[in-house]
Amino acid sequence: MGLALALAVLGLNRFKKSDRFNFDRYTSNTTVTVENSHGLTEDYWPMYGLGGGVGTLLGWAWMLLLGSQANHMMKISVHILTTYLAVVSVLCFWSEQIFWGVTFATGASLQFLYVISVIDRLPFTMLVLRKAVKMVWSLPEVVRVSYAFMLVMRLWMGLWSFGAAGVVASNINLNGRWWLLVVLSLSLFWTGAVFCNTVHVIVSGMVFLVLIHGGREAASMPPNPLMKSLRYSVTKSFGSICYGSLFTAAIRTLRWEIRGLRSKIGKNECLLCCVDFLFHLVETLVRFFNKYAYVQIAVHGKSFNRSARDAWELFQSTGVEALVAYDCSGAVLLMVTLLGGLISGTCSGVWTHIKWNDYRVTMVGSTAMLMGMVLVGLAMVAVESAVTSIYICYAEDPMLIHRWDAEFFNQLSEALHQRLQHRSARAREVLTHNRFNAGILTVSV
Repeated sequence: MGLALALAVLGLNRFKKSDRFNFDRYTSNTTVTVENSHGLTEDYWPMYGLGGGVGTLLGWAWMLLLGSQANHMMKISVHILTTYLAVVSVLCFWSEQIFWGVTFATGASLQFLYVISVIDRLPFTMLVLRKAVKMVWSLPEVVRVSYAFMLVMRLWMGLWSFGAAGVVASNINLNGRWWLLVVLSLSLFWTGAVFCNTVHVIVSGMVFLVLIHGGREAASMPPNPLMKSLRYSVTKSFGSICYGSLFTAAIRTLRWEIRGLRSKIGKNECLLCCVDFLFHLVETLVRFFNKYAYVQIAVHGKSFNRSARDAWELFQSTGVEALVAYDCSGAVLLMVTLLGGLISGTCSGVWTHIKWNDYRVTMVGSTAMLMGMVLVGLAMVAVESAVTSIYICYAEDPMLIHRWDAEFFNQLSEALHQRLQHRSARAREVLTHNRFNAGILTVSV
């Protein structure tokens, strides 16, 4: 409520009237420029509206297409992101925006290298995603919940963008406006993460119930499970959701990048040692901050840290952690989210560029990109929740998956067997290598 009031004041200060609340007098000696040429709130608000609208349409369209063309849509999302980043980089260089050209070129290169490093994992990842989409679309109320949360988030973004437009139009100097936009962007990111993880808990609870009771129409299913899950997620579990939303996304992304780099280092032992140190540090953090905690929160009502620790210990004790580490479904869904954000930001940025070819293009484009990412991420979180629930169920009782889809159970079991064999062979290779080095050292001494 405090943030909503601050956003309303920031937007109203320059809505239809310059400096309505006379804020310039408080910053006249430090951060306010003499000229009054940045426009009004309504000059920028429609551009944010375009970015939010594009993000909403992309999220809804992606959910609908996943229901019928899941495999093709996932493959397209993996490859088109690299192409889109490269094209935007070329356009930035062409318009003499060197910094952003280098930034997008670097992003395209990193995306290409990551896809190459995990390309052997994509068939298994696509299998898991297809089954998760099948589960989500068998529960139409879950899809409606995702759409409803996107609508609520869009309403909040209307107020957020009103305040952000007021900041862009304000007379505060350039650095001051950037800092205010960074603070507002962090608040939007956290709000979006809370919304996504609330949907995560709701969907996880529903999927877990369906798998335990053997189907949505089973006589043993409790009445109104969706409303109970919704009420539980926004009351008793809401504190855990907000707390976990601060950390899980950043740690998970860092873990994907380090895993991709670690698998392609080769025999450079110095670099491997440094990456291994980072890898084990992140693995320690993952024990306490991971997305699988939300399934435990939904099912068992535990606190966030305890849920994360119990989920990770369950995976390690059953060996399912080998499958979780091999699966790239979260990364693929993140690519879809990034692509949606980039398209939203591009639309708003191009419109801003038509009117003002200056720093305001970057201001509006970058914040509109965040809006698009949050909205598309809300559409994707239902599929990700189904993936996490499938792994938790498989670790707790593999027969739950067998009863739901016997063929998928056999494929998961075969993949787990192969991954455990691969880890065992790798461990023997490392042990043999260490013994050989120790023998050479002893002989030389």
